[in-house]
Amino acid sequence: MRLLKSTIHPNIIDMSAKSFTRKATRAIVLKGENILLLYTKRYHDYSLPGGGIDEGESNINGLIRELKEETGARNVQNIQAFGLYEEFRPWHKTGFDIVHMQSYCYLCTIDDELRDPELESHEIDNGMHPIWMNIHQAIRHNEHTMANSDKKGLSIERETFLLKRIVSELIESPEKALCG
Repeated sequence: MRLLKSTIHPNIIDMSAKSFTRKATRAIVLKGENILLLYTKRYHDYSLPGGGIDEGESNINGLIRELKEETGARNVQNIQAFGLYEEFRPWHKTGFDIVHMQSYCYLCTIDDELRDPELESHEIDNGMHPIWMNIHQAIRHNEHTMANSDKKGLSIERETFLLKRIVSELIESPEKALCG
């Protein structure tokens, strides 16, 4: 899968510090200029649905499971690789100093009707819910949050970068997506 971007958090001083890798999937589900996103009240941001890939689980099976759990999506089809976004972030739990986060992004289609999501308790506590949103409005919202909010989470920069890349490659230039 092509590398879209690699980032190192500015608080990481020593890249040789003890690290681990966390693999995740991110789903890109479009209907014209509308995109299926997750709004998280705690961070006041929009993000692509997705999450960690379980041990022994393929990227595709993780994508399908996460989409179902977070959005209630069914019948995930036409899955196409979009790209990998990797980031090195500080890790503040015992045993490691850095997490190497790898987000594998896939374009796909789903049934029109969403069922009830199966959110985890921390997702519910954070005020997370799925929403169809105009992608340009989501980008503007996230940019405003990055510029003006102290509530923003670590993932908003990744999510906003991905949303902009989706616009440039899949909405403004859809022939790029078909050509590879």
